[in-house]
Amino acid sequence: MRPVLSIFQRVGSCFGLFGFLVLAACANSPDVASKRAIQQLQAVAATDKPTSTLKAAPAGKGGVLGPGQLIPGLARNNLPPIQIMPSRPSPDAADLVRVGLLVPLSGQSAPVGLALLNAAQMALFDVGDERFVLQAYDTKGTPEGAIEASNKALSHGVQLILGPLFSAEVKAIAPQANAAGVNVVAFSTDPTIAGPHVFVMGFLVQEQVRQIVTYARAQGLKRFAVLAPESAYGQSVVEALKELVPARGGTISQIAFYQPDGKNLTEVVRRLGAYDQRKSALEREKALLAGKDDEISQLAKKRLDQLDTIGDVDFDAILLPDQGVRLTQAAALLPFYDIDPGRVQLLGTLLWNTPGLGRESAMVGGIFPAPPAESTKQFFARYRELYGQAAPTIATHGYDAVALAAVLSRAIATNAFTAESITSDTGFAGIDGIFRFLPNGLSQRGFAMMKVARDGSAPVQPAPTTFEAGQF
Repeated sequence: MRPVLSIFQRVGSCFGLFGFLVLAACANSPDVASKRAIQQLQAVAATDKPTSTLKAAPAGKGGVLGPGQLIPGLARNNLPPIQIMPSRPSPDAADLVRVGLLVPLSGQSAPVGLALLNAAQMALFDVGDERFVLQAYDTKGTPEGAIEASNKALSHGVQLILGPLFSAEVKAIAPQANAAGVNVVAFSTDPTIAGPHVFVMGFLVQEQVRQIVTYARAQGLKRFAVLAPESAYGQSVVEALKELVPARGGTISQIAFYQPDGKNLTEVVRRLGAYDQRKSALEREKALLAGKDDEISQLAKKRLDQLDTIGDVDFDAILLPDQGVRLTQAAALLPFYDIDPGRVQLLGTLLWNTPGLGRESAMVGGIFPAPPAESTKQFFARYRELYGQAAPTIATHGYDAVALAAVLSRAIATNAFTAESITSDTGFAGIDGIFRFLPNGLSQRGFAMMKVARDGSAPVQPAPTTFEAGQF
C-alpha cells in the first residue's frame, strides 16, 4: 500500500520527504519568520491592490513570502469585466497557480472566516512555493455574497476554489464553478452538497458514525441503541447508524429521541431502559419469595432487596451524539435508571472532543472518534502564538485545504486540480489526520479512538496513517 501524500512536505525545507511537518519551526526557519510573513500579508491586505507578478523572497529572509502570494481581496475598481468562463480553467499567463479562498470576512460569521484565512496563511507560508498564489474573497456568509465572491474569483483566473463555509453558499456557487471547469473544496459538513466537482472537507457525520461503529464491532459489541436530540444532527446520526450497523453484522435495539433543549430527557431515558417493566419484574420476584422461609429463598430476597430492577437492557452499546450540559445530563440519567455504564459501552461523536467530560463519572470509559491529538495540539499552539488568540476547531480545515492545493500544484505540472487528482485513492495526511475524497464528493477520514478519563481523554486506538485495503 502506497503511503498517503503528506500535505506537510515543504520543498527545500528541513522536513523529511514523507514526514509530517512539525509545526514548531525548524532551525533555519524560526517562527519569528512566520510572524514577519504574516505581518507582510496583513500589509498586503491593507493595500487591497492586485499583484500580477510574484517576487522571490529576499535573500537571507527565510520564510518571508513574496508580496503577491496572498491577495486578500481585490478592489472593485480593479476587477476585470466578468466574462463567460471556459469549460476548463486556462493556464495562467504568468505561470502562477491561483487558488481562491471564499470565506466570510464580514457579517456575523466573520470571526470564523478570519480564522480560516489565518490558518490558510500559515499553510501558504509552510507549504506554498513561489508560484502558488492564494486569493481571498469575502462571501459575507450569504448565498448572494458567495455568488459575488465566486464571480470575482473566477474572473481573476482561480483554478480551484476553497470554501465557502455554509452549504447554502456552496449550492449557490456550484453552477458557476462547474460551468468554468473549476472544482470546489468546501468547508461545509453537509453531505447533500457533494458531487463530482464539489468535495466536502468538513467532518461528516457518516464518517464519525462509521468509524465508531467499526471500532465497537471489533470489541465484540453487537446490540446498539442511540439516544439523540430530535434535531437535524440527531436525525443524520440515526440514519447513518441504521445503514452502518446492519452492514457490519450488528443490530439496533433502541432508537430514542429527546427534545433539543433536553426537557424530556428523564422520561425518554426511563423508557429507553424499560425501567418500569424491569422494576415491576423485580417486585414480582420479591413477592414470590416473600412467603418462603427456606434459607435459599431468604438469601435470594436479600439480594433482590439491594436492586432497583431485574433483568438486562437489550443493548450493549449506546451512542450519545450530543455535547455540553445535555450530554452529561443524559449520561448521568443512564445509571439512575439502571443502565449501567460498566456493562453498556457509551459511544460518542466528535462533539465529545472537548475537555472536562470526565467530571461526570458516568462518562468515564466512553469512546469517541477524534483527529490525532498531537498534530492538532501543535497547530492550535502555533496559531495562538502567531495571532494572539485561540482558533476555532474548523481552522484546521483552512490549513489542510491550502496545503492540499499547494502539494497538488507541485506534484502535477498541468491541470493540478482535476477531479482525478483530488480523488487520489491513497489520500492525504493533514493536521486532522489522513483524508481522501471520493468521486461522489464525500470524504473519508482516519480518526483516533479516544477514551474519556477523569482528567481528560486518552487514545485507545491510534489514528491510521494509511488507507489500507478493507480498513474503511
